[in-house]
Amino acid sequence: MPHWVDAAYEDYARRLRRPWSLTLTQIAPAYRREGPKAAQEAKAAEARRIVALLSARDCVVPLDEHAREPTTLELVHWLDQRRAAGQDLAFIIGGPDGLADEVLARAHFRWSLSRLTLPHALARVVLFEQLYRAISLLAGHPYHRG
Repeated sequence: MPHWVDAAYEDYARRLRRPWSLTLTQIAPAYRREGPKAAQEAKAAEARRIVALLSARDCVVPLDEHAREPTTLELVHWLDQRRAAGQDLAFIIGGPDGLADEVLARAHFRWSLSRLTLPHALARVVLFEQLYRAISLLAGHPYHRG
């Protein structure tokens, strides 16, 4: 990832306070050979690695272009419910070919950041910012202006 993406992660991770914290786990992209089945094979390999990282306790949230786009206040309410339930959250951004059905099947909530196509680096930063914004609102900070 470009430096600005890592800097954004470090900034938002530093600003978050207990009981919230961000942990970023990256997996290397699946080897991609040429051919008609290459995308499916890459997605399947990526799915195996993602699923292996998930625990039964995780509330799995894949970012999915076909999913619902919650408002900020809906996200705040959803996060507050997860906090009350004591759930660990696992947000997943897939590779260039999207996420495999195996990963999507583990979803407790599918989230679309936008109807626009975002580059992965920008999607990561938007995810961090939206989580920080929602968590700030939960803490009573006036971060949201409307």
